[in-house]
Amino acid sequence: MGGGRDVSREEARVVEAVEKRLFIDGKWTDAEGGTTFDVVDPSTGEVLCAVADATPSDGRAALDAAVAAQPAFAKTSPRDRADMLTAAYQLLMERVDDLALLMTLEMGKPLAEARGEIAYAAEFFRHFAGEAVRIDGGYQTAPAGNARFLITKQPVGPCLLITPWNFPMAMGTRKLGPAIAAGCTSVIKPAHQTPLSMLALMGILAEAGVPAGAVNCVTAMDAGGVMEPLIRSGLARKLSFTGSTRVGRALLEQCAEKVLRTSLELGGNAPFLVFEDADLDEAVDGAIAAKMRNMGEACTAANRIFVHASVIDEFGRRLAAKMSALTVGRGTEPDVKVGPLIDEAGLTKVQSLVADAVDRGASVLTGGEIAPGNGYFYPPTVLTGVPRDAAMADQEIFGPVAPLTPFTTDDEALAAANDTEYGLVAYVFTNDLRRALRIAESLETGMVGLNQGVVSNPAAPFGGVKQSGLGREGGSVGIEEFLETKYIGIAMP
Repeated sequence: MGGGRDVSREEARVVEAVEKRLFIDGKWTDAEGGTTFDVVDPSTGEVLCAVADATPSDGRAALDAAVAAQPAFAKTSPRDRADMLTAAYQLLMERVDDLALLMTLEMGKPLAEARGEIAYAAEFFRHFAGEAVRIDGGYQTAPAGNARFLITKQPVGPCLLITPWNFPMAMGTRKLGPAIAAGCTSVIKPAHQTPLSMLALMGILAEAGVPAGAVNCVTAMDAGGVMEPLIRSGLARKLSFTGSTRVGRALLEQCAEKVLRTSLELGGNAPFLVFEDADLDEAVDGAIAAKMRNMGEACTAANRIFVHASVIDEFGRRLAAKMSALTVGRGTEPDVKVGPLIDEAGLTKVQSLVADAVDRGASVLTGGEIAPGNGYFYPPTVLTGVPRDAAMADQEIFGPVAPLTPFTTDDEALAAANDTEYGLVAYVFTNDLRRALRIAESLETGMVGLNQGVVSNPAAPFGGVKQSGLGREGGSVGIEEFLETKYIGIAMP
């Protein structure tokens, strides 16, 4: 443990228990040359540990292992793959406390929220265990009657999976679950800020019976240097990425060279609409849920909160009161509701966006000033009267800042909500059923939360439109992203 920090025995134990090496072909191995990089606790800025820093050669070794394992893994029975996922689900739930503490240490979110993520992550394995045994096809007579059509589904093949730092376990299981269920091998690369959760998951999958080479993990500081050669190699057949739209565009260009099957879950700029007939207590609670999950560091976070002019003052007062009551601190401390942001760059970005909004005329109802001390903490903040030309209207805030902007008509609210290149999720609060359906159908997003501030569920299709991505994860359609449809024509003279 670095930095001379006074670390509790429990914290030291869970960090030390995790393998810090690469997981390739069922074995833990050092990076080429033994290179490592540091993992930092965002609540203190101090080093937790060092993990292997993969080179392009390490990445190629991982992909070669996945390619070699693909034929045998594709032939495993659906029931066997379902059993692997069920076993992994059970192990995650048995170890929820240790895994949650590990996540809090490397990512910062409060322990209660980290426990919730482990349970959420485990549900993807349980969900796709069921999907594994429901992969179907079809049989039909040709219109002319002289042939039969046999339709079958087969695994896409070796996959490259890239996950973000904000949900370090759940974003892994959301990709690995359907890949394993479909019979696809994979190489997964977690974000360099939060590699420990994924390394812990590799051990669990091996313990659950996933065969050597079926799942491989490389940790690296230079993500592009390691992953781009794998994308361009032609050996992988699919890429699944969760992260920024900027990086997603670059990856899509790389995938085009070999026409890789591509799933992209990219940025968001979620509108949160509060109409004059909404239940304000319900809307405030929904805003807290949609804004403050993961300290606001989520692509689904309410980024632009539009409130009818007749209720914006009361809504702002209630929201500010609840936001100011949230306890900020290290995620391991009792009663803490808001942990640190992920790093100094994230903190600087939030500071800059708030300053810009205030300079353009917004008023601060609560928060807005950083308290002295270590770590990357930003207080829960509510701004009102945020103009639509503020920088935060077009950029993901990725922090605990709720910007309120008034509107007067339904058409005005809808136009403002859709005035973005993103289209991941929107939230609508109203008690008028006809308005709810009209607005929900007109919103240019892949998901809508109607009188609720959380939409993510393993049993529902998650994904966006426009520049928020391609494809869907979760639900009954999630496994289709990892399957190819094959048609076999049978002559019937």
